[in-house]
Amino acid sequence: MPKVGMQPVRRRQLIDATIETIHRHGFADTTIARIANAAGMSSGIISHYFGGKNALLEATMRFLMQELRKDYLSRLAKAKTPHERLEAIVNTNFNEEQFTPQVTVAWLSFWAQVPFSKALSRINNIYFQRLASNLRHELRQLTTVQRADEIATAIAAMIDGIWVRSGLSDGRADVKGAREMVLDMMRLYLANSPAR
Repeated sequence: MPKVGMQPVRRRQLIDATIETIHRHGFADTTIARIANAAGMSSGIISHYFGGKNALLEATMRFLMQELRKDYLSRLAKAKTPHERLEAIVNTNFNEEQFTPQVTVAWLSFWAQVPFSKALSRINNIYFQRLASNLRHELRQLTTVQRADEIATAIAAMIDGIWVRSGLSDGRADVKGAREMVLDMMRLYLANSPAR
């Protein structure tokens, strides 16, 4: 009989094992057996906690998004101005816990599956819409609505592009460099935009 309170611990262990397995073997070769082995558990526990591989993969992507949201809300609570809130958005998207080789490969793998999975597509759309909305809201306090929308699109594309490049590269991602690149680009756009 499982110990009371172990479900969240086991679920987290399986999510961590899923990220590690995708990083080591790629999405196509990430099997229930490999995930269970990486977690040090039996294969049946995945079905018990998640109902199967696809549900575990969805839960992993959802978990990563929830962690980003928690980090964003923590940073947002300290930000006082639109510029500081924009920095909070950018810094959240390049936080130290997620902008790692393991997690960037996992995100890249999930994104590759989005066109083929309604569940992953839904989660990804939430992420895209939330990022765009947060950026537009702050930018509209600094420039015109049209220009804010254009800058938000450029920032989101740059964030995603850096993630893709990092997922395709060997070695540790440069968190500080990624943040500065996006923030510098944002400052250039704003410097050449009409004030609100």
